[in-house]
Amino acid sequence: MTMAPFFDLQVNGFAGVDFQDPALSQADLRRAVDTLARHQTGGILLTLITDRIDALAAKLVQIERYRAADPVLAAMVAGYHLEGPHLSALPGYHGAHPHELMVAPDRAAFDRLQVAAGGHIRLVTLAPELPGSPEFIRHLAAAGVRTAIGHSNATETELDAAIAAGLTLCTHLGNGVPLELPRHDNIIQRLLARDELTAVFIPDGLHVPPGVLRNFVRAKPPGKVLFTTDCMAAAGAGPGRYRIGRLEIEVGADGIVREPGQRNFAGSALTMDRAAANAAAWLAWPEKAVSAACGADVRAALGLSPG
Repeated sequence: MTMAPFFDLQVNGFAGVDFQDPALSQADLRRAVDTLARHQTGGILLTLITDRIDALAAKLVQIERYRAADPVLAAMVAGYHLEGPHLSALPGYHGAHPHELMVAPDRAAFDRLQVAAGGHIRLVTLAPELPGSPEFIRHLAAAGVRTAIGHSNATETELDAAIAAGLTLCTHLGNGVPLELPRHDNIIQRLLARDELTAVFIPDGLHVPPGVLRNFVRAKPPGKVLFTTDCMAAAGAGPGRYRIGRLEIEVGADGIVREPGQRNFAGSALTMDRAAANAAAWLAWPEKAVSAACGADVRAALGLSPG
């Protein structure tokens, strides 16, 4: 499938390179970016997962230095996606994120991170049930930064407040939840019913099986579906053992990314060209629609100029 270059809003690593590594080198980042380009990806939000604020700031300063030194890196890394540390610490909801590092949203802490990022944080995923979330979302929206709900069990009332404050996206909808949920009143159903929110899905056939993806997509209004990989270092690399932050991850020949000995996923080994091909096959969407949901519509949802 040949399409316009894709844009991936959630990339934790690629080509054997873990973007969470404090020792990430410019050469490693360039290798990851060059491999991303070979998979038809023209831009990403480099995603940093839950960590201490000091550690996140140091990583952002370092990557900004690499971007300033290499125009290829600057072109591919269009900004940053912070997934955490403002997520639910409850079992099943925090997923592969270290629950002990979860903290409530803090506007001053975000401002510090945005300075470290050179103003390039574009998206923050949070759990809006945490104290101070509406004020935090409103603060980010005023600065042109998008917020998404993820790793959350927000109630309807908490969703109302977050949406009124400016929440617009759902991070990897269908995932970041316990294996067992109440039959009807659960966060997946609550979010699917929110026409105001754009749903982002991981079309790897594992995070949401093809039939489930079809059902979920049918629940959303036209133009309210985007695709991402949520990929980590194994993407563009192959089976083996990798790291995502503090975790050692095992990837089998089946391409499933798991903590060794665990059932839960920890990111994916998906690439955007495969994501687009899967979406086209499983949803029977025309090429133009798939291309938009993997590229131009993603940029638009983030307030970025067309690639």
